[in-house]
Amino acid sequence: MYAVIGAGPMGLATARNLKKYGIPFIGFDLHSDVGGLWDIDNPHSTMYESAHLISSKGMTEFKEFPMAEGVATYPHHSEMKRYFQSYARQFGLYENYEFSTRVENVVRDGDGWQVTTSKNGEQQTRRFDGVLIANGTLHKPNMPKLPGKFEGELMHSSEYRNAEVFAGKRVLIVGCGNSACDIAVDAVHRAASVDMSVRRGYYFLPKFIMGKPTDSFGGKFTLPRAVKQKVDGALIRLLIGKPSDYGLPDPEYRLYESHPVINSLILHYLGHGDITPHGDIAAVAGNTVTFADGQSRVYDLIMMGTGYKLDYPFIDAAELNWQGQDAPQLYLNVFHPQHRNLFVMGMVEAAGLGWEGRNEQAEMVALYLHAKMHGLPLAESLENKATAEAGKAMDGGLSYLKLARMAYYVHKDTYRKAVGAHIAELKVGV
Repeated sequence: MYAVIGAGPMGLATARNLKKYGIPFIGFDLHSDVGGLWDIDNPHSTMYESAHLISSKGMTEFKEFPMAEGVATYPHHSEMKRYFQSYARQFGLYENYEFSTRVENVVRDGDGWQVTTSKNGEQQTRRFDGVLIANGTLHKPNMPKLPGKFEGELMHSSEYRNAEVFAGKRVLIVGCGNSACDIAVDAVHRAASVDMSVRRGYYFLPKFIMGKPTDSFGGKFTLPRAVKQKVDGALIRLLIGKPSDYGLPDPEYRLYESHPVINSLILHYLGHGDITPHGDIAAVAGNTVTFADGQSRVYDLIMMGTGYKLDYPFIDAAELNWQGQDAPQLYLNVFHPQHRNLFVMGMVEAAGLGWEGRNEQAEMVALYLHAKMHGLPLAESLENKATAEAGKAMDGGLSYLKLARMAYYVHKDTYRKAVGAHIAELKVGV
């Protein structure tokens, strides 16, 4: 019996594939339903009311479970909640989960694992043959310390739900990732003023080009990496210009070497003066923020759109081969180099990977466990690779920025090719 931690998209994909290949398991989730952060009613969700997918439904959906035709190209989070609930019903996953259940700790016990859970104030410890961790990557806020004490309201984007919080206030958004830009656009309609503190350059992509979702272009043929970077970069400059045209710093790296911002509305409001850009914060005193260029502004609220950190609080970091780095060092971001029954599911990010790419990861793990259960030698070559190549970069030759959020970033085509090769090998034994 295996334990699956989490009932968000990755947990559900994991559960679906374990069930598909006859691997017995019990799933655990803190919330009373499936969907993870996509269920805004989940008290542990970091979702906000205006949130939509930043990738199109066709590039994001599970291949075997397409979204309905009537669903928008970039669905609202409420649509995604319904989608995951329908997915769980379709594949009979509800019956395998224990909801409203917290995983307190996961401890090695010989060749298995002791998993302690709590529900309604009562604890229970059970032994499992293996553990598949799928609790997500966007739940522990990254909250950098400000250079001084701010006496106004300080929030992280994980706490944000709707624009009411900005009503009549002088607002500073710190950061320029996808959530930070979404929230800045929300704030424009309610705040007295909206500024952004941006330390480095970002690439901005529109959601649509010629009426089609941007991420659907280029799927029929593959350009060499360097050529694609140049061609796509030139196209974006032609369509929307450079970030510096809007008062933002230009990137000092090439396109796709960091996650782009899929939001052109932010540029619209910057261009109209509704959002004022600033550089890094140099000092904070009272309600006054001084920026690196010496300018000072007074704010009522600072919203930290500074992302998230990986967090697996129920297991010792040493068990995950973390080694003091920004992410555990695992083969294909999932297989431990020594432990053959511990898997980190969904610790992978890539432009265009979608949930189908993560579903493939889950299928690979389920097939591996199937091979182990049946004593098939097919699993041994994968184990040897996991030991030899744990932490090997799947970057496709791209020079990703050395940022915590990029520590588990992969090149989609390189990653899916490697995963697909293992699936093909392991399916021989099914």
